[in-house]
Amino acid sequence: MTSAAASASLPAPRDSGRDRAQASRRIAFLGAGNMNGAILRGILAAGEDPSALVATVRGADKARALRTETGIEVLAGADTPDSNRAAAAGADIVFLGVKPVGIQDLCREIAGALRPDAVVVSVAAAVTIAQIEGALAAGQPVVRSMPNTPLTLGLGAVGLSAGSTATEAQVAAVVALFEASGLVRVVPEEQLDAVSAISGSGPAYAFYLAEAMARAGVELGLPEGLARDLARATVAGAGAMLADPAADPAALRRAVTSPNGTTERAIAVFDEAGLPETVARGARAAAERAAEISRSLG
Repeated sequence: MTSAAASASLPAPRDSGRDRAQASRRIAFLGAGNMNGAILRGILAAGEDPSALVATVRGADKARALRTETGIEVLAGADTPDSNRAAAAGADIVFLGVKPVGIQDLCREIAGALRPDAVVVSVAAAVTIAQIEGALAAGQPVVRSMPNTPLTLGLGAVGLSAGSTATEAQVAAVVALFEASGLVRVVPEEQLDAVSAISGSGPAYAFYLAEAMARAGVELGLPEGLARDLARATVAGAGAMLADPAADPAALRRAVTSPNGTTERAIAVFDEAGLPETVARGARAAAERAAEISRSLG
């Protein structure tokens, strides 16, 4: 297959021709936690018909809340023991949204209910395509993805890899769902651990930076609430500037770093402390941990 790639900063209106062509499409979300929930909400925000979606959750209370919020069909495992199989049956695309350790068991659970041409999309880090395919019926199309939570805002980043039997058309259908709410890149599977380390875990790095900035503000004498608000707004604003596909992080940094100014002094301290190397070590550790999890799953 070709390495098709696409990006979008904000959801765009969907054209009526595509709407008509996809009117009968059924999309199932097995599990509606942080990541699957973000994907689900991003797809709805981009204009998907709620009647085309079905999700499963464990508890009845969560099912009612999600149903009320989104208008989609939600099956609760507490009420429907075979909820995952029921949701997967007849679906064109099935998103697996449980923790990595549970992905293979979930695949075995739904394998007999899936249509042969249904595309199974995993959003779990570290679970390989071979591990997913091995728990499904032979020939079941699989796409492994590494999304992140800013999909909810239309500002996500997603890496995708195709399984051994997924067709270009099937991969393109998954790409189209994701690209309505973020940047999408189709990559070789061996690059997905690196994608996970940069964009999958990346939002936590930005939040961590905001925490550190807020603590620094308190140390400089600002009230805690003010320091937190300033740090939050600053990181969010900088992120919005980076949302432009043409944005160059280095150029944006240089634009606010006047020679011999206050920002230049701070950047010099960061460089002296080895911040770039520290970030690189953290990303390597994240990628290595993903590989460890893959090995532990067999």
